[in-house]
Amino acid sequence: MLPFTVELKIGTSVYEQLVYAVHRAIVSNQLSPGDRFPSIRTLSQELRINPNTAQKVVTRLADQGLLAVQPGIGTLVAKLPDPSPRERSDLLARQVEQLVVEARRLSLTRAELVRAVKDHWTRLSESSPPKGREQETSTEDHAE
Repeated sequence: MLPFTVELKIGTSVYEQLVYAVHRAIVSNQLSPGDRFPSIRTLSQELRINPNTAQKVVTRLADQGLLAVQPGIGTLVAKLPDPSPRERSDLLARQVEQLVVEARRLSLTRAELVRAVKDHWTRLSESSPPKGREQETSTEDHAE
């Protein structure tokens, strides 16, 4: 069982999807500093991907400083500085694009989409506030 979630989709590079999924898991604290990262063999077997692809993913993540490869110990999640708001929002870019495309397909206006997001945000916030952060509002929240 992998310590992060990924849904591999047809039509998008498996390599890019995995790099994104691990980066997201680290930034969202699904993976914590010092956690053991799966071996190349485990990644390739669990995800049914070519071991070369798994190696390429681990190499890229290590080059980015997200993973630390320690001979004799294995690969560990590296200690990172807290992600900036920009880094956190960048991780949503794909989902936001999908949401906007779907809203346009349904002929929703920008105001209707913003209202729907605010309604869901409020409903979810009532049951569980954001982890480790207070809810933030800005003047942008009121502009439509």
